[in-house]
Amino acid sequence: DIVDNEQRRRRAVTPGRPSGWGGFGRAAALTLLNDDTASPASRRLAAHPKALPTRPAGLLPWAAGLRLDVSSRRRLPLPLLALSLLVVSCQGEPADLAETTDRSELEETSALAPAPIDPPAAPGAMAPNLAVVGERLAATWLEPIVVAGSPEHRLRFARLGKAGWSEPVSIAQGPDFFANWADFPSLVEAGDGTLYAHWLAKTAEDTYAYSIFLARSDDQGASWRPLGQLNRDQTPTEHGFVALVPEADGARAFWLDGREMVDGAPMTLRSARIEDPGGAEQLLDSRVCECCATDAAATDEGPILVYRDRSQDEVRDVSVVRGTASGWTEPLAVHRDGWQINGCPVNGPAVVASENRAAVAWFTAAGGVSRVHVAFSDDSGASFGAPIVVDEGSVLGRVDLALDAEGAAWMSWVSNRSENAEILVQRISHEGAVGEPRLVAKTSAARASGFPILQNVQGKMFIAWVDVGEDRSASRIRVQEL
Repeated sequence: DIVDNEQRRRRAVTPGRPSGWGGFGRAAALTLLNDDTASPASRRLAAHPKALPTRPAGLLPWAAGLRLDVSSRRRLPLPLLALSLLVVSCQGEPADLAETTDRSELEETSALAPAPIDPPAAPGAMAPNLAVVGERLAATWLEPIVVAGSPEHRLRFARLGKAGWSEPVSIAQGPDFFANWADFPSLVEAGDGTLYAHWLAKTAEDTYAYSIFLARSDDQGASWRPLGQLNRDQTPTEHGFVALVPEADGARAFWLDGREMVDGAPMTLRSARIEDPGGAEQLLDSRVCECCATDAAATDEGPILVYRDRSQDEVRDVSVVRGTASGWTEPLAVHRDGWQINGCPVNGPAVVASENRAAVAWFTAAGGVSRVHVAFSDDSGASFGAPIVVDEGSVLGRVDLALDAEGAAWMSWVSNRSENAEILVQRISHEGAVGEPRLVAKTSAARASGFPILQNVQGKMFIAWVDVGEDRSASRIRVQEL
């Protein structure tokens, strides 16, 4: 009942009518948008009552997000067939099962004094992200709306000033948005003050046919104009998990690109400058994890990109690629965790940098123990120190990072050590001193709760997350100053 790899390969080459911003069909849009937390595999399973459950007994808290290996055509041996019960989709509901590690010793976790400054997002909003625009905090998010009786989404933008949030502006809107809990829009301010935003939209009727679209603002976000599609191929395959990094006169994008999957090859990692029609796309890694987010930052020596790699024997550790004066480096493991897993855990890394210093955070379950790590670099990511274990045991992951003025890393992640999941924040000095974990908010382990986002703005630390609530249609975007 799971869609096997050969079936998916055939689906990937199903011809579809490219539509750019919209128009592949209202019925297909309804299927996509009715449940903005459901994955393609989840929707297929829902269509077959005898399909495998998404919450099997024995599932670790983080594991229900796993996605099956989609490029190998091998049939799974019996031991891995048992694992396949766990690897149904990128968005299945996580299990409500306690792990074996006892986390009672962390009962002293302190709660942060609340300073909520929620953005003007409509009920049901999802996929928040934070950025710095004109030395002020900016937020983007997706809102579901109904137009002429049909569901659509719009990408919204607002900035925080002394008097509060600005009136939200729509960057883009349409029925073909690919609205996803783990693969969400982003925004970056280039060195010349230009703003660029990205989102995902369907380009054909196949579930996995979507591309990356861009918009530009020359007035600090007051108005936006579309730039069209970022990826230059027209294959009806997956393109997403974008990381944007500023450059002096523009911006650069990194993304996961599924064009080779048409022929049964793995997911690839690519890069290109935005608004550079004469420039070429760069292939940075020809085999990567299919649906773990990428992240990028600017160092003195050039951009640094982190992502979950994928070896021939299914080790999926975090790697780094750097842009230097002599070109792109070969992928280098931040640390060899040795996490061998035949599926994507939907749990990407995070990176921040200032001058030649960088920090990377990531989740791993190597050795059967869930952990979140952070590691520091003093040479723009050419090498990293030993990883620091920030939390382990009942850990869901979903990490993010921000640097403070002293070069310390503030790390956020989601823990599952209590009846409800928790969003935690911890400060780790560059020398490796780990502070006390601080509770930001209770949350849900469901995929609808998304990924918390950290951002440092002029020495003030902010965090954004989705407050799912009892009714997901009434979910709210929360922002808090730490």
